Amino acid sequence: MWGDFFMLDHYSFQIYANTSQLPKSWDQVAVENIFLQTHYLKVLENSAPTNMRCFYIGIFEDTELIGVALAQYLDLNKLESFGERDKCIKTYVRNFIFKNFASHVLFLGNNMITGQNGYAFSKTVDFKCISDLLLDCSAAIIKYFKQKNITIHIVSFKDFYEHCSEELKKFGFATVYEFKTQPNMIFELPKHWQNNEDYISAFSKKYRDQYKRAHKKADGIAIRELSLEEITSYEERIYELYHHVAKNAPFNTFFLAKSHFSVFKKNCGDRFRLTGYFWEEKLIGFHSLLLNGDVLETYFLGYDEQIQKEKMLYLNMLYNMTQFGIENQFKKIIFGRTALEIKSSIGAEPVMMSGFIYHTNTWINKLMPKLFPQLEPSLAWQQRHPFK
Repeated sequence: MWGDFFMLDHYSFQIYANTSQLPKSWDQVAVENIFLQTHYLKVLENSAPTNMRCFYIGIFEDTELIGVALAQYLDLNKLESFGERDKCIKTYVRNFIFKNFASHVLFLGNNMITGQNGYAFSKTVDFKCISDLLLDCSAAIIKYFKQKNITIHIVSFKDFYEHCSEELKKFGFATVYEFKTQPNMIFELPKHWQNNEDYISAFSKKYRDQYKRAHKKADGIAIRELSLEEITSYEERIYELYHHVAKNAPFNTFFLAKSHFSVFKKNCGDRFRLTGYFWEEKLIGFHSLLLNGDVLETYFLGYDEQIQKEKMLYLNMLYNMTQFGIENQFKKIIFGRTALEIKSSIGAEPVMMSGFIYHTNTWINKLMPKLFPQLEPSLAWQQRHPFK
């Protein structure tokens, strides 16, 4: 923990390096977002990616804790791969630039998930204060690393829904480059759906046939939720399946620790669910979910590539996660970025989100509007509309 940083008349913040230092009232402030609560932050602390270090920010009004936030430092020099799916000159250029000019990155927010999960307040705080807070926190952490002879290259603030980014741009973020990447795929579940049959019957014939075809392909696969003991015993295989999917993503800034899923289950209990898919008694895939109030958050998954193609495993996972959301009366499911078209085919819709980014080198930062679009993996996709 390092000292008070005063922002405005009676606001201040403190930055903590360990969850053991957090104020007792932390979870009362973070009550509406599991990704900012201490049991999740302990997951990050105990099983974060090897190239990541987390910082926890407490915001005070006089002496009262009224806000909490998360920051993550990533050292991309420690990364085994930026992603191996796209073998093109643009990818090689991007990787060279990241290695040489952007290897030390600071995120204000959570780089491991999609969604506005960077901060929470227990009372209304205006966007000018939030803007000042985020920028001042980043400056304080940059100073901390400078004292350790580490230069932060890039600072990124993620993710913001449109109304929040518009408000932030009225204040300190007016001069920070705003970027929009792939949308967050979100499935708003109709209140009248009570079970999976309601979901299937809402499909048009084409997508009902797709559901039936995928379901038939999965005949013979045993699906069951795994206990902590089972997750621990299958830890090597779970990581192998996860790692196969992760390294073939178009772009990566981290890889999970091998113990991540067992540590997650141990810390979060029934709020974290990991479901295994078995073929001839061998684990061939898994998906994981986090229960975040009335929102169901899809988390990391993994699968055996050959069986996934043959059994339409990924599509069946999406259907199964949707069924869980409907039957447990969640208001919406956050499916995140990637695989946009197939996620739209099961009912999720794109919601654009913004981030803000700057380079600490003034000259490079001036080029950010030209550089960033060249570094972002391009993606063409067609949105599907599966319902009648």
